[in-house]
Amino acid sequence: MKIGVIMGGVSSERQVSLQTGQEMIKQLDRSRYEVVPIVIDQRPDLIRQVQQAGIDVALLALHGEYGEDGTVQGALETLGIPYTGSGVLASSLCMNKQLSKMLLKAAGVHTPAGLCWQGMNDYDPQMVAQLGYPVIVKPNTGGSSIGVQLVQNEQELLAAVQGACSLGETILIEPYIKGTELTVAILDGEVLPIIGIRSAHSEWFDYQAKYEVGGAEEKVIQLPAVVEQRVHHAALTSYQLMQCKVYARIDMILYQDTPYVLEVNTLPGMTANSLFPKSAAAAGMTYTQLLDRMIASSVHERKQEWGR
Repeated sequence: MKIGVIMGGVSSERQVSLQTGQEMIKQLDRSRYEVVPIVIDQRPDLIRQVQQAGIDVALLALHGEYGEDGTVQGALETLGIPYTGSGVLASSLCMNKQLSKMLLKAAGVHTPAGLCWQGMNDYDPQMVAQLGYPVIVKPNTGGSSIGVQLVQNEQELLAAVQGACSLGETILIEPYIKGTELTVAILDGEVLPIIGIRSAHSEWFDYQAKYEVGGAEEKVIQLPAVVEQRVHHAALTSYQLMQCKVYARIDMILYQDTPYVLEVNTLPGMTANSLFPKSAAAAGMTYTQLLDRMIASSVHERKQEWGR
């Protein structure tokens, strides 16, 4: 089977995507796959490079805009090439944090309340003061905590809002919930071991904590049975509601034994330091076995979707 590892892209998460792709290439079983790296530098590259490569399956290592928002998934569907992970709809839904939160709330899933601003014209410090500091300011799309800032007071607000708006016109401002950060990996509808996160250098799980060696303590966490059940329910409800397929990672804050879902990641990071492979390892899977299962499940899923 000829596997094309698609990475790079045009978003602010390009470097993380390249790290994910390189780790996937390193871990793929060469006795089972012929591996073709496909690095995307600009939007028109994808269709041309994929057609030239003649791949059987696309292993997606793209993050952020164009890679995680349904665009690439739609292009691959047009070409009739199976790809890993969720389809166009789930990818698009989960990329839009505000829309995701609206759906989660309607389904009874706890998620932080807050403001949604359409650019700097909506800037109103009084509305933020009513939420109460500290707050989290973040772009409505994107990931890897790029452009996300913890704001302690009004003096810090303007710069944080400007920074988030520079990455996307729509931004979210949410009360900062100080609790236990959790990430829940789901594979084929099965919840893998829950990982608790403690940042080594900051109050929250920022970019540095995510991607620098020693940036955070990440380990399987044991929760009381009732609380674990709530976390599982919130994660699975989110996964199913957003119509995710094959795998996803649900990030949440546990506050007073209640899980608050922050976002659903349809293409979570798969670098050497990433959380999804760590959760799979805790379930007894090597990175290579995880990739095998992702590929096999994705091919099966696409066949079902396309009626083949």
